[in-house]
Amino acid sequence: MTIAKRDFTLDAKYRQEEGLIFLSGIQALVRLPLDQHRADTRRGLRTATLICGYRGSPLGGYDTLLERNTALRREHDVVFVSGVNEDLGATAIFGSQQANMYPKPKYDGVLGIWYGKAPGVDRTGDIFKHAQFMGVGRHGGVLALAGDDPTCKSSTLPSSSEVALYDAYMPVLFPGNVQEILDLGLHGFARSRASPASGSASRSSPMSPTRSAPRRSRRTAWRRCAPTW
Repeated sequence: MTIAKRDFTLDAKYRQEEGLIFLSGIQALVRLPLDQHRADTRRGLRTATLICGYRGSPLGGYDTLLERNTALRREHDVVFVSGVNEDLGATAIFGSQQANMYPKPKYDGVLGIWYGKAPGVDRTGDIFKHAQFMGVGRHGGVLALAGDDPTCKSSTLPSSSEVALYDAYMPVLFPGNVQEILDLGLHGFARSRASPASGSASRSSPMSPTRSAPRRSRRTAWRRCAPTW
């Protein structure tokens, strides 16, 4: 019996749009803005994404992967800027939602992704609240990725960001596996556009090294979501 050889490349986890892909939780976060960009392109929208935050476990390595995939980011109009600290990173994302308030904008909308560890969520509360009341651009949208460490694997204190995010009036999406990072991430962007509020995805430490084989389909990005920063 002859088995057909499949074409395979190491960047299939980012570029393949249908079928099964194999990737980790952090790699799924790298892929997320690419999926959103492809979905917007199919809708006839030209959008860009700004990613800014502060490095640290359990989101450690996210910035490194983004820096290693410069060409891929450029193809999908994704800009990554490593923040000096968490609140300055959130301020940059806050500003991205004002891009279309100026004449002759380059893009139909700019999406934003903030990331930081749980202590960063605590110190960024003022920015979160102001951004929540400001809202997002019509074709923009924001996700705040909070890296929790409830078991103190790499922290001095256990952490859980739900209460701090609730205090900032931010709805929380809690992915339980790699597939849900992709699905709920797109859902979060859709919610953010559907309502003037902000959205966040809270992640816990054990998810970061997890690897899985999510199934991707063009329909996933088109799924109609309920009315999230």
